Amino acid sequence: MPEWLHEAGIGESRAALVEDGRILEALVEPEDSGPRLGSVMRARLTHLLPGRQGRLSLADGTMALITGVPAGLSAGRDLTVEIVREALPEIGRPKPPRAILTDQEERPGPDLRARIAATGHPVRTLLPHQPDALEAAGWSELLEEAQTGDIGFAEAVPGGALVMTPTPAMTLFDVDGPPPLEPLAIAAAEAVAGAIRRHGIGGSIGIDFPTIEGKAARQAVTAAIDRLLAPPFERTAMNGFGFVQIVRPRPRASLPERLRADPVAAAARAALRLLERVPPGGSNRHRLPAPVLAYLTARPAWLAALARRTGATPLLESL
Repeated sequence: MPEWLHEAGIGESRAALVEDGRILEALVEPEDSGPRLGSVMRARLTHLLPGRQGRLSLADGTMALITGVPAGLSAGRDLTVEIVREALPEIGRPKPPRAILTDQEERPGPDLRARIAATGHPVRTLLPHQPDALEAAGWSELLEEAQTGDIGFAEAVPGGALVMTPTPAMTLFDVDGPPPLEPLAIAAAEAVAGAIRRHGIGGSIGIDFPTIEGKAARQAVTAAIDRLLAPPFERTAMNGFGFVQIVRPRPRASLPERLRADPVAAAARAALRLLERVPPGGSNRHRLPAPVLAYLTARPAWLAALARRTGATPLLESL
């Protein structure tokens, strides 16, 4: 039975849904990721925009966009809004949270621990002094997959290669490998469906398969997607050039988007995870890449939390 593994880390919470020693879904929630989905909070309408949209200043100082602004509502009004999409940290063009008007009472949105508990799967909380169950399930490999985009499925098809590339317009998957092309494409479709779930990818998704001859063969490939990718989603048929587009809800950033938007921050949080797990009696002197060291030095609260958790003040040096 699938089980959630949850860690309340320094600077972030993380979780993975694991079955038979394999990660099915991975979630990371940085502490500075902004208002959570489902939060209801006070805001001020600062600007009106075309199309019944507007800009908001939320109670915590975050800027947001609002849709469905009623006619006659003027800038400067105080409102109660619900966050319906979290901030998206796209490289070069971060998108602010999106909100709608509501008459509900103010409340914070559910955190990562509450979200995974709501799925109905059992949740096991991991502590740093315990065996590293996340790592045993492939956590480091998963993060590397998210950062590099290289997704192997050579076990299914020798020579098969799949590359995932997030872009501002869509997340692209490029399939490559030797003939015969139909089994290659079906295996790639299964790998793509697994990666979409594993990394929490939403929005527009494009898959560039090899060009496959015959309607029945193309339908067999898209049937593999339909069989393995959980709804809700919409997709196109495969066109004559092997391209398929999928559209899924995008309420928050995917794991690749989070890691790639600020690689230094991601590396710093990953380093803290490792430093928490230094065995008692181990050296508290550690060498880190200069950008990571600078990032952590600028966050003394994180280093203080590390000292409390490990019982030793870390001595950090630059590589």
